[in-house]
Amino acid sequence: MNRQTIILILMTLKAITTYSQDTISLTIEVSDLYNNNGVVQYSLYNKDKSIPDENYINYYKQSISTITNNTSKTTFKNLPVGEYAVNILHDENEDGKIKKGWVLPIEGIGFSNLNNINLFNRPSFERTKFKLTDNKNITIKIIYL
Repeated sequence: MNRQTIILILMTLKAITTYSQDTISLTIEVSDLYNNNGVVQYSLYNKDKSIPDENYINYYKQSISTITNNTSKTTFKNLPVGEYAVNILHDENEDGKIKKGWVLPIEGIGFSNLNNINLFNRPSFERTKFKLTDNKNITIKIIYL
């Protein structure tokens, strides 16, 4: 084997290794949903000030999953290393929007790193973000107000 062949092989191996290390999967699961109606909408964010996002226009990626036995799960694949936040909607009427009563949501919502929401604990990218450096599984609590 000559020197050029060895260099080509090493460069190819490095490219393959770099690609596999730079893309990550994030699996998100929710359980204890009030019912099996509708779907669960998972919105993934990767930028500061992207949350709150009541109209779902600032997300990086989005996935919709069915509900079985009051549980739902999705996986986002091929993500780069970085900071992310998750916003989940138990979209019972499947319209892609948060159904509200007078002010508060009627459908269940959830965020990474938040177990409750109130005037002093409002969701923001800063509060809900987490570092993603490797494949990760997380469970998010759905909050019904």
